[in-house]
Amino acid sequence: MGRFEEALRAPGLAAIAEVKRRSPSAGDLRPDADPAALAAAYEDSGAAAVSILVDERFGGTWDDLRAARSSSAAPLLAKGFFSTEEHLATARDAGADAVLLLLRDLDDAAVSDLLGVAARLGLETLVEAHDARELERAVALGAAVIGINARDLSTFRVDRRAQLELVARAPRERVLIAESGIESRAQGAAAELAGADGILVGSTLMRAPDPAAKLRELVSRPLVKVCGLTREEDVAAAVEAGADMAGFVLVEGSPRRVASVLPVPDTLLTVAVVVGTAETDGADLVQLYPPEAGKVRGRDAVLLREGEEVARVVDLPWDEEDASHFERARSVEGRVMLAGGLGPENVGAAIVEVRPWAVDASSSLERAPGVKDHQRVRDYVEAARA
Repeated sequence: MGRFEEALRAPGLAAIAEVKRRSPSAGDLRPDADPAALAAAYEDSGAAAVSILVDERFGGTWDDLRAARSSSAAPLLAKGFFSTEEHLATARDAGADAVLLLLRDLDDAAVSDLLGVAARLGLETLVEAHDARELERAVALGAAVIGINARDLSTFRVDRRAQLELVARAPRERVLIAESGIESRAQGAAAELAGADGILVGSTLMRAPDPAAKLRELVSRPLVKVCGLTREEDVAAAVEAGADMAGFVLVEGSPRRVASVLPVPDTLLTVAVVVGTAETDGADLVQLYPPEAGKVRGRDAVLLREGEEVARVVDLPWDEEDASHFERARSVEGRVMLAGGLGPENVGAAIVEVRPWAVDASSSLERAPGVKDHQRVRDYVEAARA
């Protein structure tokens, strides 16, 4: 296993941060981009690897790859429309660790030959697919790292839902990278929960005032959930505050019950909170609690995506306290969403103690049952993201 693949297999959601000056679909993004400075900043900000566009249609050159190599020790992915041994040899000589192979432009024989050439040259590959047939080809060709692009390179249309479906059906032993269309932490998390090992982000970073800071934001954890939303104005307050997940309680007997999930921007994930039965009501995720006699819900929950468990929710008993709460959360393997009694005053300390994948607050953010205090929502999200 080479260091490109190894970096992407590290625990958590990896990020390939991209340097590109322009896009054929969006025009100029950052014409004056300095690849050496950006590559170093991306590495310092947690990028698992750095992607460098070397094609002139994206405002790139081979010198950009050489500049990035001079300033960064991170694995470098050379991106272009490569089809010959000479292309791959040039990439290696310019400092690349890996090269992009586009299934859209190459038949199976050509890809197989280029995979062999890359291996002889000591290069790794990212084999890119954008539909079900191309994914099947990538798997059959033995690609170790597969990129699934949400953007159709012929029409430039982005379809993140189709991308997530492909990620979810891909073999888990391959390294899966979700490419294009990721603008928020929640969108990155959606790819992670579908089964992606990493994300490749370019335009979002290049448009940001500080690309490295935007990268840190996208890969940082915990995610922040505001639950018990019952009104559109409260959803808007959670969005404005920077929450990643919006929770809607569909449970009889809860003072925060709503009849259905309210609309939210696609930069957030929606969570349907239910008891006993995993009804979705169109939500991205389901937070399923067990029933408990005499109470609205049981204690802990599971977070489900398409019926499959993707995280554990460690909560307090309904209307009760437990001094061992944080200790219980720390003992859980895998992704943990910490819930119960969290608010602006204590969420920061809770994060330091537990290091959860996500945090969840509801009643502490209210001025009346089911009615959010917008200032407390802002303070909670700010404290959690700090």
